[in-house]
Amino acid sequence: MTKLLPLHRFEQFGLLSEAEREAVLALPGRPYTIDRGQTILRENDEARGFYLLLSGWAAVWNVMPDGGRQIAKIHLPGEPLGTPSMAMRRSTENVLAITEVVIANVPLARFGALFETHPRVAARFLLSVQLERIVLMDRLAAIGRVGAKASVASFLLDIKERLEPIGLVQDNSFDLMVTQEQIGDVLGLTSVHVNRVLSSLTSRGLIERNGRRYRLPNADLLSATAARPERQPFPDQDWLPAAR
Repeated sequence: MTKLLPLHRFEQFGLLSEAEREAVLALPGRPYTIDRGQTILRENDEARGFYLLLSGWAAVWNVMPDGGRQIAKIHLPGEPLGTPSMAMRRSTENVLAITEVVIANVPLARFGALFETHPRVAARFLLSVQLERIVLMDRLAAIGRVGAKASVASFLLDIKERLEPIGLVQDNSFDLMVTQEQIGDVLGLTSVHVNRVLSSLTSRGLIERNGRRYRLPNADLLSATAARPERQPFPDQDWLPAAR
């Protein structure tokens, strides 16, 4: 069952050896399904580990002082859920299943053993988390500084790029499993504003839509609209521990 786990997040900085692959696949416990709209993790739950999202989409969300909701991040298959809480006694996040999801728990003790037995995997996981942090920092820096079109364009490109390694993009097309309201929650826009932006991007030929199916026919032009910072991962990994 653990072979359901997409390994791309563990291989962003190089392929795993056979021993490393087996160790990663052995991390999660028994997979189980959570229905769409159900809570995966609640803020202030006891933090005993984290989850791996084997399939489906999930969202990290916060309740605002006025009772409103803000989605901090969309999680896609193969990504870890709840890792920020590894540093805390109790969970710092609310995680909701956007679609039906299959998840598996990774106990902290089991993950900690990986640091000793396969330190290179742990180091690469750390690098992968840093890339995620950079994306969140870029989005935070863009709030109030870029327009709605740039924000929506950047969101669509980010989703496409994260779905590509798991084979969920064909001919620049993918299923977008979030509503316009949820996109607005991520970007700080109303659903009406998101709808207007999507209509504008469609009329300009930058995106094509058919229900949940989105196609980005010219990613370069859409990227110019997004005005995203260029980020190039550092290729030299000689400083990482050797494979065991």
